[in-house]
Amino acid sequence: MPSIRDFTAEDDLLGFFGPDSISWRIHADPAFSVGGIRALLLQALHPVAMDGVARFSTAFSTDPWARLTRTAEYVATLTFGTRRDALRAVRRVRGMHRGNTAVEETTGRSYAVDDPDLLLWVHCCEVDSLLSVARRAGVPLTDADADRYVAEQVTAAVLIGCEAADVPASGAELDAYLERTRPRLAVTSAAREASLFVLVPPMPGWVQLLTPARPAWSTLAALSAATLPQWARRLYGLPGYGLTDTAATAAVRAFRRAALTVPAQVRESPIVRAARERVASAEPLTA
Repeated sequence: MPSIRDFTAEDDLLGFFGPDSISWRIHADPAFSVGGIRALLLQALHPVAMDGVARFSTAFSTDPWARLTRTAEYVATLTFGTRRDALRAVRRVRGMHRGNTAVEETTGRSYAVDDPDLLLWVHCCEVDSLLSVARRAGVPLTDADADRYVAEQVTAAVLIGCEAADVPASGAELDAYLERTRPRLAVTSAAREASLFVLVPPMPGWVQLLTPARPAWSTLAALSAATLPQWARRLYGLPGYGLTDTAATAAVRAFRRAALTVPAQVRESPIVRAARERVASAEPLTA
């Protein structure tokens, strides 16, 4: 894992991707929220990876909202933070993974949570979901942009512990990886429980009655499930017909159009706004 001593001050300020990256374009877009939830649903289909979450991440049962928030903040920090901030976040996550081992009952596999192939599955689900939803939502991305995004995200995979040679670096390689992995996927009891949490998360009664949280989340969750690949929807027992894909694309486009009417200072996360301000303030110094 790299050290902050390996980078110049300018490298640190721009972060691992920078404002000209496709990663900034995709991760700052409103479609990111739909893609993020889709990634969670897709990741849960790997029995061993899901077993690790169920065993070692008690937040799913004790504080699920905190888990979702931490995951979103990690991705945002890695994308928009300084390299120093990103490496700090990576060390924290790798420390949480370290030493957690178990045996997954349905496959009989002994595993460690930080096994590179499990980290790779989580990474590829995230990249595929964020890219797929962004394109369907209308984010302007060419095929070359899509390949560049997948290649950029190799950095994120290696930082978390994947083997660089195994990480897909183009759209075609990503599709091939998912196709190779499909025979090992299944909806275990842990996956069913996790998907239920994602689709219908527990909320305090006052939140459901006095705020728009429930309908807002229901909309996001429904869009996310509908944008899953047909084969994944079939595994979950969700509709898997072509018409669903057409309707989902129209719906996610409408969601993005509506979200873009909200001012950026309200719509974007503090991490994204801070990154834009940081880079803008440094432009005269680096020009």
